[in-house]
Amino acid sequence: MTHINGKVAVVTGAGSGIGRALAYELARRGALLALSDVDQVGLAETAKHARVVGAKVHETRLDVTDRAAMLAYADTVLAEYGVVNIVINNAGIAFTGDIEAMTFEQIERVMDVDFWGVVNGTKAFLPHLIASGDGHVVNISSLFGLMAVPGQGAYNAAKFAVRGFTEALRQEMILAGHPVNVTCVHPGGIKTAIARNAKAVDGQDAAALAQIFDSKLAKTSPDSAAKAILRAVTSNSARAVVGLDAKVLDVLIRVLGPRYQRLVAMGAKKAGAAAAPATASPSAAAKKVSA
Repeated sequence: MTHINGKVAVVTGAGSGIGRALAYELARRGALLALSDVDQVGLAETAKHARVVGAKVHETRLDVTDRAAMLAYADTVLAEYGVVNIVINNAGIAFTGDIEAMTFEQIERVMDVDFWGVVNGTKAFLPHLIASGDGHVVNISSLFGLMAVPGQGAYNAAKFAVRGFTEALRQEMILAGHPVNVTCVHPGGIKTAIARNAKAVDGQDAAALAQIFDSKLAKTSPDSAAKAILRAVTSNSARAVVGLDAKVLDVLIRVLGPRYQRLVAMGAKKAGAAAAPATASPSAAAKKVSA
């Protein structure tokens, strides 16, 4: 796929952040949009502004963890437009807490949204993308799908899983000769509301963690992230590492190998001590290391 104009693009999690920025950028490039989010108010705002740009928009409140709803949604989009070319599985949540402190239910919730939401969206739309003759799957992982940090075990698990699932899918599409390209996206610190909306285990100050993220780590705008992601689509890139922070850390991890883990742990401990008493735990301090 070398251009966006006239393509039908599906974006989950379009009610805010990267998803909203992707909707706007796709609209500016002449795409026909199918937008969804569990946040109906945010979704309506995105759809409104995309229409102002001139895009045709189909909007649906959708919980990506609801597999039956996702399968039905894929059929609805196909019925609306007759074809589906691009699917961007962007919806996600964040959660902070040490593995020892997290409940099974809290881990499952992150996996349900951040991993199974991607699986549901990919599986539901893949037959339609193959049938289009010019399809592209974009799955949003994270910098935390390239490196692990303390306090982000559930998020790391989900985002590493997205990476493995997406890279395997790309290879399978090549082997099968299907006309579907696949990109895995690894954003670093993006200026979105994900940290402010994130929850944490009991005893963690979620608001303080969000403030650290917003003030220290979120350096890339959603608009810049959206442009980088769509460049990866039109250039058929297997991977898009978004943001200078993510690019630097990606190189560092490649150079250091598993040794990066000790450095991150030491940095988290130092940052935690500096932040005491307000955010004294290594889990909270992990947010200082990366995004």
